[in-house]
Amino acid sequence: MKLLNKAACALACAAALACNPARAEGRIRIAEQFGIVYLLLNVAQDQKLIEKHGRKQGVEIDVDWVKLSGGAAINDALLSGSIDIASAGIGPLLTVWDRTAGKQNVKGVASLGNFPYYLISTNPNVKTIADLSEKDRIALPAVTVSVQARILQMAAAKQWGTAEFKKLDRLTQALPHPDAAAAIIAGQTEINAHFATPPYQEQELAANPKAHIVLDSYEVLGGPGSSTVLYATEKYLKDNPKTYRAFVDALAEAAQFISASPEAAADAYVRVNKSSIDRALLLKVIKNPKVQFQVAPQNTFGLAQFLFQAGALKKQPASWRDYFFQSPAVASGS
Repeated sequence: MKLLNKAACALACAAALACNPARAEGRIRIAEQFGIVYLLLNVAQDQKLIEKHGRKQGVEIDVDWVKLSGGAAINDALLSGSIDIASAGIGPLLTVWDRTAGKQNVKGVASLGNFPYYLISTNPNVKTIADLSEKDRIALPAVTVSVQARILQMAAAKQWGTAEFKKLDRLTQALPHPDAAAAIIAGQTEINAHFATPPYQEQELAANPKAHIVLDSYEVLGGPGSSTVLYATEKYLKDNPKTYRAFVDALAEAAQFISASPEAAADAYVRVNKSSIDRALLLKVIKNPKVQFQVAPQNTFGLAQFLFQAGALKKQPASWRDYFFQSPAVASGS
């Protein structure tokens, strides 16, 4: 599908959802993006876990799913009331948390797990980010605000100093992951780098012999981290306590399901996404020891501190608890 068609589809989905205002209890509208990092949501959808846990709360829940691309589009949909649950990088969460403090009070609901994100390049001259130049174009889901963009800024600050944290922004270009992966694999466009997510980074490395890893997000963050998270407005939680609890409980069950039955989880991913991905590659990603499917966020505070120090956040968080709603499921977060 062409990028324009995908963008038009995403806008149409958001517009359609905007015509259906939120109501108290029994309905949840969830926006997701592309890739295995959303496997918790895929399993919850495939196994109808939200509906199951809703019944345990005495609520019949209608679940609406929509796919968008990029943290900016996700945040716009959340603040317009088009969706109830946003799924995007920790970068977009921190941005919207900062901007809505004292208003909508957006905070994190849960993590989708820990995943290494790779900056892939097909330029043989690029071994580190210091080698990037005007000859390079880096695809990522959203310029500046996506978690990939923020991690790239953090890496730039480590390389050249905090004052230069935006040094590589000029080389970035917003592109949905499937389109970016297609560009890297084909090698016939100006896009010669992609700050990706699983499984797109693995597909690129397998399909294009020129593709290689320039940067690993874990190296920048100082270890495994929850780069992709779920978040909502304070009003939704207050108006829908049973639906919210059912959602979080469904995520916890989905995480257990993936750990216990990776093959069945892979099948759920294929069904929900109507994917033709190579199953062996899919299972390799799911079983990768560096990939951890868990609900409690991990190692998010370092990025939050960096963004405040760089001036990207006006409000300084004292800890990760400032930008996450508290619940037993995330109590062990960081």
